[in-house]
Amino acid sequence: MNKSAFIQIRHCLGKSQREMASLLGVSLKGVQSFEQGWRNIPVHVERQMLFLAAMKSSRNTADRPCWKARNCPEAMKRRCPAWELQARTLCWMINGLVCQGRVQQSWQKKMEICRECLIFQSIMPQCARTEDGGEGA
Repeated sequence: MNKSAFIQIRHCLGKSQREMASLLGVSLKGVQSFEQGWRNIPVHVERQMLFLAAMKSSRNTADRPCWKARNCPEAMKRRCPAWELQARTLCWMINGLVCQGRVQQSWQKKMEICRECLIFQSIMPQCARTEDGGEGA
């Protein structure tokens, strides 16, 4: 996640920097540093930001589970933590996800795939969808 994606999601959530810091469990200075690009946004902060944005979306509970929407074969489902944990549309939050037939080795690589996925896009509020939501500031 880069600084503009961070700012965009914070605005989408309607939170001040201070409120966002409280939600994320980081200091106000931390949020300011992320937004200025002085510090990279840690994976756990990115994950929390995306989770909060997904929870803001009212549609996320009505969507079909990812394994049904993607029509995953039985053998692939049985290897996938999202199916095992019944993560439904929060599959993108889980490391070790078996998507596109292979386990993604890092959060960044996995999120490159997830950001292109219709399941991920369907649960993110429009204002939280970024064209440049990629890695590092």
